[in-house]
Amino acid sequence: MNTAPAELLSTMAPPRLEIRNIKRFFDGRPVVDDVSLQIQAGQVTCLLGPSGCGKSTTLRMIAGVEMQDEGEIYVDGKLICDTVFRVPPERREIGLMFQDFALFPHLSVADNVAFGLKGPKDQKRARVEELLAKVSLSKYIDDYPHQLSGGEQQRVALARALAPRPRIMLMDEPFSGLDNRLRDGIRDETLTLLREEDTAVLLVTHEPEEAMRMADEIALMRGGRIVQQGAPYNVYTRPVDKAAVAFFSDVNVLNAQVNGALAQTPFGQFLAPGVPDGTDVEIVFRPQHVRIDFDRAGKGPLPTPSDGVPARGVVERARFLGHESLVEFRMDFDGSLLKVTVPNVFLPEVGRVLWLTVPRNRCFVFPKG
Repeated sequence: MNTAPAELLSTMAPPRLEIRNIKRFFDGRPVVDDVSLQIQAGQVTCLLGPSGCGKSTTLRMIAGVEMQDEGEIYVDGKLICDTVFRVPPERREIGLMFQDFALFPHLSVADNVAFGLKGPKDQKRARVEELLAKVSLSKYIDDYPHQLSGGEQQRVALARALAPRPRIMLMDEPFSGLDNRLRDGIRDETLTLLREEDTAVLLVTHEPEEAMRMADEIALMRGGRIVQQGAPYNVYTRPVDKAAVAFFSDVNVLNAQVNGALAQTPFGQFLAPGVPDGTDVEIVFRPQHVRIDFDRAGKGPLPTPSDGVPARGVVERARFLGHESLVEFRMDFDGSLLKVTVPNVFLPEVGRVLWLTVPRNRCFVFPKG
């Protein structure tokens, strides 16, 4: 029962974009399988997942260039598409941005931006000038796309997509073609402009760093389904399974079996509440969360409740990656390889003995398989 006051309910705006239980089948196989999302005006939601998981197909159905087999799509609470009724793509007030920019080479920057605009010529020109000023391209208004850099072309594409004032912006890997040095700045500029326009944004990417940087909410997609959804911090720190952990970073995995709600490992015991005795589990932790300590005449640090028991490893390889060092250890207890990352420069010589501990608050315990 909804207990919100009637006057509050009457003023609550519906989501700018809502998709309900949409499905798409190719040759009888579900490519998008029961996906639901809500995005408010001014919110950026990122559809994150590996190639082939159904992200772009979901975008095409929302845009109207592909029809869903089941489910409904709403904009501002109004149905725009189900399996019978369908608003044409050009009437959905949805903007599109893709990785190839798709600018018209024979049109000037001004004409590219004005391409989707209607109305008097002076009004269209004013809108073009307003947007080009916002993306710092006013001086290129009469130039042609081939005269611009990749970053400048991307900003023209953004201005063109925003020119008709779409209520929703769909972005499919829009920054993947940019040089790494330009990408962060252009992403930030793009977000600022989209929020100024109060546009609801659905961004598709396979890059976790991009999703963490841009999104208010991440929907992690796998095999056509959304397996986890929430704020970036929550998706990263409270993953639903091992694959969710591994999508954001490298992982180390310990195998163990539960007995009395505890999993025994060479690093000590790990809590496994609610897991039945005899269950095989995987204890998953990220390389940046492993702690390194020195060898003291064949001994490591003392065990603690928070870090557990130290385990001995021998340095197999160490590399400096620019902002951190990656050290790989061959572990004494089973000969497995364990990865550790350390901020800045840490390059111990190959063959050096060190002791590793695993903080319990940085570990995830999942039933195996």
